[in-house]
Amino acid sequence: MATRELIRSQREKALAHTRRTHVLAAAREAFFELGLEGASLREIARRAGYTPGALYSYFDSKEEVYAALLGESLERLNAKVAAAAAPEPAPALRAAALAFFDFFDENPRDLDLGFYLFQGMQPRGLTPALNETLNGRLRDALRPAEAALQAMGLSAAEALVEVTALFAHAAGLLLLSHTGRIRMFRQSSKALFKRYLDALVLRAPPVRRKRAR
Repeated sequence: MATRELIRSQREKALAHTRRTHVLAAAREAFFELGLEGASLREIARRAGYTPGALYSYFDSKEEVYAALLGESLERLNAKVAAAAAPEPAPALRAAALAFFDFFDENPRDLDLGFYLFQGMQPRGLTPALNETLNGRLRDALRPAEAALQAMGLSAAEALVEVTALFAHAAGLLLLSHTGRIRMFRQSSKALFKRYLDALVLRAPPVRRKRAR
């Protein structure tokens, strides 16, 4: 009996996961076409083929749906950055920063989610708690670059300043690329970001190595 109940429980969880994934796919399309304010649970339910009431089994509001989409995106971002780890400080900085940049460059819809482009880059529709949690995961994706800067000899305060500037530089270039504005300069956003990283590495203090005794 216990085995039968376990099997049934596992099937129910798998079915719930499948339905939740289906709802999120429908929500993603609705948000990108209509924006966060323009989309509704009713519209998301219609696209998913469910009744609005059925959606409440998985989410309490469309803001929770949006947060779930953004959360999933940020987990993939962190996984990509973690996979790009390198043993030495300078290569680690380049690898982490480029992995961060490439994720959004290669996935423009995730850029929309991550930078709140629905409403003029403002995190509307999210509760303070959700906003803090999601911003924390975005911040986590920058920590490997920050750690590499400290390993290169910067203080914690200096590394924070530099990683903030790095984020701002990446965000600006990604936005120019995403909107097509980069074409007016006839430049490559990725090439410009690599150039920025080269300059960052050059102005960082040399790594102090312990002398062999």
